[in-house]
Amino acid sequence: MIVTFKTKPYADITMFGDVAIHLLKLMGHSGTVPSAIVADDIPAYLKRLEQAVNDAKAREAQGDDGEDEENSHISIAKRALPLIELLQAATNAHADVMWE
Repeated sequence: MIVTFKTKPYADITMFGDVAIHLLKLMGHSGTVPSAIVADDIPAYLKRLEQAVNDAKAREAQGDDGEDEENSHISIAKRALPLIELLQAATNAHADVMWE
């Protein structure tokens, strides 16, 4: 499955479904596809995703790769970067985000 994130002020972001759902769950979302986040709620989701990425970086720095790194050589921080940028753009423009 492929998931595409969309918001008016930013280019569409396409990810493999398992990665996209994992990032959605890190944000505190159910992981439902398709779905959306209204503009007023995006800052809270963005904050949770950034915190999860910072926690993953801290574990990586301590030498504990954790579950996120077990099956992949690409860190969750790198995978999350495009979505973080999209959420930041949506927050700045007060725009909704949807994915399908």
